[in-house]
Amino acid sequence: MVIPFLFAAAVYTANQGSAVQVKVPNEPGLKSAQVIWQKKNVPAFRVDDVWTTILGVDLDAKPGEHRADAVLTMADGHVERRDITINVIAKKFPTSQLNVNEKFVELNKADLNRAHRESKETEAITGHMTTDLVPDEPFTVPIPGITGTNFGARRIFNGEPRAPHSGADLHATAGTPVHATNRGRVVLAKELFFTGNTVILDHGLGIYSLYAHLSRIEVTRGDIVKNGQIIGLVGATGRVTAPHLHWGMRVQGARVDPFSLVGLR
Repeated sequence: MVIPFLFAAAVYTANQGSAVQVKVPNEPGLKSAQVIWQKKNVPAFRVDDVWTTILGVDLDAKPGEHRADAVLTMADGHVERRDITINVIAKKFPTSQLNVNEKFVELNKADLNRAHRESKETEAITGHMTTDLVPDEPFTVPIPGITGTNFGARRIFNGEPRAPHSGADLHATAGTPVHATNRGRVVLAKELFFTGNTVILDHGLGIYSLYAHLSRIEVTRGDIVKNGQIIGLVGATGRVTAPHLHWGMRVQGARVDPFSLVGLR
């Protein structure tokens, strides 16, 4: 629900682990706009009579009211601010019991060091915010017609508790084409310990999509891909129980349900 700006605050409601699109009505003389959210400056772009951008609410965000600020720069150089409130609603996530190869649960020293290096690498990638390429089309599902499960699930592997599931699992047969959720730049395309053959796309504004467990990667780092372009094929590489696509989204570092972005631009 959105309450329009009336010289005061705009209020948005978002579940834990979701993306939210905020809109600032255009004003006479408004030259540019950005939203300060979670200590990050997120640019907004004009679409018709509003300035809009997309913010991420992490799956572990504290329920309650969170403040964001719209910073408006006018043509004459002066700056104005508008209050935004994001009302975060608690969401109950399920618990998943999974059985996988023991080497992915009790890691030896070499695999543990590798997993740590790769985690730091992916965190560094998704920590950047670029603006030269932004999502100007609605986000789409990588495997058309497939619904996902397990986002936010508290996972137990072989009886051992592990981190929450930060993506949605799209179940499909091995070899099924996987499509880019939106236009973006390939910033990672290689095999990783836990996620197997993995592709990460940078969509701008701190929005990143991840495609894991692929049987084959069809793009290379640095490629610019179109919305819907095939980037790989469904597989069962990495820590899996069966062939599927793990589709993850980070928005300004927040872990969000990728389906909460579908339709947004």
